[in-house]
Amino acid sequence: MNTFGKKLTLTTFGESHGVAIGGVIDGLPAGMKIDTQFIQSELDRRRPGQSNFTTARDEADKIEIFSGLFNGISTGAPIGFAIFNNNQKSNDYDNLREIFRPGHADFTYFKKYGFRDHRGGGRSSARETAIRVAGGAFAQLLLNEFNIEVLSGVFSIGKVFSDKVDFNFAKNSQIYALGNEEAMKEAVNKARNDHDSVGAVVLSVVKNAPAGLGEPLYDKLDSALAAALMGINGVKAVEIGAGVKASETFGSVNNDEMDELGFLSNNAGGILGGISSGEDIVLKSHFKPTPSIFKEQKTLNLQGEVVDFELRGRHDPCIGIRGSVVATAMIRLVIADMLLLNATTKLENLKKIYK
Repeated sequence: MNTFGKKLTLTTFGESHGVAIGGVIDGLPAGMKIDTQFIQSELDRRRPGQSNFTTARDEADKIEIFSGLFNGISTGAPIGFAIFNNNQKSNDYDNLREIFRPGHADFTYFKKYGFRDHRGGGRSSARETAIRVAGGAFAQLLLNEFNIEVLSGVFSIGKVFSDKVDFNFAKNSQIYALGNEEAMKEAVNKARNDHDSVGAVVLSVVKNAPAGLGEPLYDKLDSALAAALMGINGVKAVEIGAGVKASETFGSVNNDEMDELGFLSNNAGGILGGISSGEDIVLKSHFKPTPSIFKEQKTLNLQGEVVDFELRGRHDPCIGIRGSVVATAMIRLVIADMLLLNATTKLENLKKIYK
């Protein structure tokens, strides 16, 4: 499926080494001021080629919007946009025509479709996530109207953990670290110098989301968020609130008690019964190490023969760094979608519109 969301939808298209990648976002209310500078600034945060800690592929990632706006205001029509690819080096992938890269989707795409685009993975490439970031930026413009904020930062790289949770620090960090930046940089540099890669954990928090978001029973807020985050390239696990630690403790410890002022803790991560509680929504996304590494590896070719190969090309030594920007975008899309879905939950809400 290439379309995400229920009421607010994002459809994406394009491949890593194609002419362009693009998207259509549908369901944004008419009358919204569309801040294109903000949308571009979010794309700039994900843009490759900005440091030694990401891929050297140098793309401007300039967004071009084709429809759905009039004088900078949303019309209610679908908003179509694209980012043109300008820095492909397809020749770097010539040695992959006949082989499957370990840890990549090469093998599974071939089994599903009977052929594959060997140039950077084609549709399975994380290049497509630039469109998700743009879509998430459009969604944030809606969330701004309700003072809802989505914050993300790198909580750990490999076995190096942040010594604090400071989202302002992360905004100015070269690797979006929440803290302990230099040690995290050293972990990335070591992996890169060893011709290897390293995994990461991204912490995300949604602030000021109202209570009541989520569509039980089969589109719960937590399941929608987990699905959105698990759909990001390289994410292998998602935690909400106390996450896996909740399985290690007792109900008397894990329960969030309440008094007249509200919740006394937030082990639930702001979601109960699949519906937002009004507390901060807290999530962790676990990114695997980038499968593109420059060590000799054993794999199979199209004929089923075992071969050794060495990868060429330009790749992120830690996909969790730019992945933190993508995580923010996907959470924005989910929260905005749930906000629109929740608008018709109560009869009194409809009466406010039509009476």
